[in-house]
Amino acid sequence: MSDQREELIEKITKAVLARLERMPVVPAGEQACETCVGCGECVQKRPSTVKRLVENGAARLSSTMGIRPSDETIAAFIDHTLLKPDAKAEDIKRLASEAMEFGFATVCINPCYVKLASDILKLSDVKVCTVVGFPLGANTPEVKVYETKRAIMDGAREIDMVINVGALKSKDYSLVEKDIRGVVEACGKRVVSKAIIETCYLSSQEKVKACTLVKAAGADYVKTSTGFGPGGATVEDVRLMREVVGEEMGVKAAGGIKTPEDAAAMVEAGATRLGTSASVKILRGPERKVA
Repeated sequence: MSDQREELIEKITKAVLARLERMPVVPAGEQACETCVGCGECVQKRPSTVKRLVENGAARLSSTMGIRPSDETIAAFIDHTLLKPDAKAEDIKRLASEAMEFGFATVCINPCYVKLASDILKLSDVKVCTVVGFPLGANTPEVKVYETKRAIMDGAREIDMVINVGALKSKDYSLVEKDIRGVVEACGKRVVSKAIIETCYLSSQEKVKACTLVKAAGADYVKTSTGFGPGGATVEDVRLMREVVGEEMGVKAAGGIKTPEDAAAMVEAGATRLGTSASVKILRGPERKVA
């Protein structure tokens, strides 16, 4: 069975990489934009981008969503993130307050603060997201399942788990899928599951294999990075991940997203969720010096 699984994953990997090599960056018949000037014509110029966002659940779109999402719209794509080890309770309270003010999708925080954030946000539309097996992914599957169940008990409604990167690189695909599936099943249908593949440690072939296993395990999203590795999200990785998982699954870009331009580029490449600690800055744009 393991030999058949490895053979199937190898076939999928080769097929996806071959297809990507033949794909134009801009779909045929659409116009390329070297630099966004806020013309508001993405619906006409880049219909595939707008179509992708609608198919992945976007309820409101500005006409420039493909390149420069409006502040109101992009907020619904953002997990407002604070995962620093020295984060204090007062920092979590501030994070939750900002999330309610700006309308972010979630606050993404360490498990020890889930109950606090959940209590603050219980009457709002902002959900609590937390991390499991973080940041290395080297916990056993049983520990990750326990972490997930405890986080849900405390009020988490989205779980970002880190896959077992070492098992993936060892080609122990059965373990990788089991690891992810355990968390997915613990989440059930009411809690969103995301699997972090930590792209900075993977070759292109391994990224395809990881995405294939995440999808096979039934996760709702595949996510690029923890933000604790040597590299974060890249446009190329997001585009590759979108190609592998198709349009029906979420792709979360995280790590190094600090400006409106970064956010727009990730959405354009296929991301339907963004994880960033620079959320407020992204919405407000660069600070302007007063003369």
